[in-house]
Amino acid sequence: MKIIILGAGQVGGTLAENLANEQNDITVIDTDAQRLRELQDLIDIKTVVGTGSYPQVLRQAGADDADMLIAVTNSDETNMVACQVAYTLFRTPTKISRIRSNAYLKQKELFKSDAFPIDVLISPEQVVTNYIKRLLEYPGTLQVLDFADEKVQLVAVRAYHGGLLVGQQLRKLREHMPTADTKVAAIYRRGQAILPTADTVIEVDDEVFFIAAKNHIKKVMNELRREENSYKRILIAGGGNIGYRLAKALENKYRIKLIEHGEKRAQFLSENLSKTVVLMGSATDQALLEEENIENIDVFCAVTNDDESNIMSSMLAKRLGARKVMTLINKAAYVDLVQGGVIDVAISPQQTTIGSLLTHVRRGDVVNVHSLRRGAAEAIEAIAHGDKLTSKVVGRTIADIDLPKGTTIGAIVRGDQVIIAHENVMVESDDHIILFVVDKRRIPEVERLFQVGLGFF
Repeated sequence: MKIIILGAGQVGGTLAENLANEQNDITVIDTDAQRLRELQDLIDIKTVVGTGSYPQVLRQAGADDADMLIAVTNSDETNMVACQVAYTLFRTPTKISRIRSNAYLKQKELFKSDAFPIDVLISPEQVVTNYIKRLLEYPGTLQVLDFADEKVQLVAVRAYHGGLLVGQQLRKLREHMPTADTKVAAIYRRGQAILPTADTVIEVDDEVFFIAAKNHIKKVMNELRREENSYKRILIAGGGNIGYRLAKALENKYRIKLIEHGEKRAQFLSENLSKTVVLMGSATDQALLEEENIENIDVFCAVTNDDESNIMSSMLAKRLGARKVMTLINKAAYVDLVQGGVIDVAISPQQTTIGSLLTHVRRGDVVNVHSLRRGAAEAIEAIAHGDKLTSKVVGRTIADIDLPKGTTIGAIVRGDQVIIAHENVMVESDDHIILFVVDKRRIPEVERLFQVGLGFF
């Protein structure tokens, strides 16, 4: 697939790296020549220096025969105009745009073919907000991912000493939970992936990814770790787009305090949030945190635009007694350094956003993609089509499907029915199949599984 990416920032660079490794023809446009050179040193891509909304720059990047334009610059206006130019001059089939400003997003009529012809809108702030909301709903989780209209969830937890299944084989899951079916899709032990079997023994500190129907998630979690009390008090550091959206989304369910250092922004927040207590100051101010009884806070959530500030305020909050700290970190190298130590959950905005973009790039009928383990693995929801003659999956049991190495099927959703993917389960046409792929290099093989043969009409 020939893809043009506008913007070589965190999201654009991460996306280019993901797609270039999957035999796509990638060209990245950016005004920063140095950043483009750095990307070219890392991955095999073409680059063009210039403003991505200019017709000549797009033409130079190969827009005449491009399959897709993905506009993820820091400017909403540049992204929108680039999609318009790609549609009007080059008839680019698929146009994806990052839009950050809510002033645009709430005007849905702007994004139609007779206005700005954008096929897919991506709002990183909203994606991150939804991601954090799911983490808060299930105390103790590292990741919570939705599939099949939230009928199924894939959850990552760390196995702690005292968990009922720690030190036992996975086959014991069914004995412990006769009324809640689940499957462990993968285990990460000391950073290495383990494809689980019935004989696999869960160890303390294992990062366990399991899949289950949404209404069974909490029951399964209680088997793997000590049950945690629900969160009630949340302190948000940073009143930017994410902090504001998060407070707005949570203030009717939790007791929210928000720290913002800018006077004008704090005034805006206090006027537009109805139940959130807005404090003006710095989240790294120990006296302020102590004054706000940080030791009674269930979750300290640092979401400013500054990684160092987020990390330092989170470490301070944890030392002063906050029960859990969640930290937004843009630099991928920092994520692995800090998660699992003082910081309980490190949130990478580009990794949470990347799945939304990959969903529209995957071949076969792929309807949902989540990037995991800093892009090393993926969880995919694909729809099976055809019959036993034309499909590699339909009419076959899970045991008979020739899955690529490092790939497991976790669950099947058939209408409203959630079926955990045990070996004797038969796949039917139109089933939604949720797969866990440990090795990203196998993605093309997974895609081919869901491509229907020529005999299917």
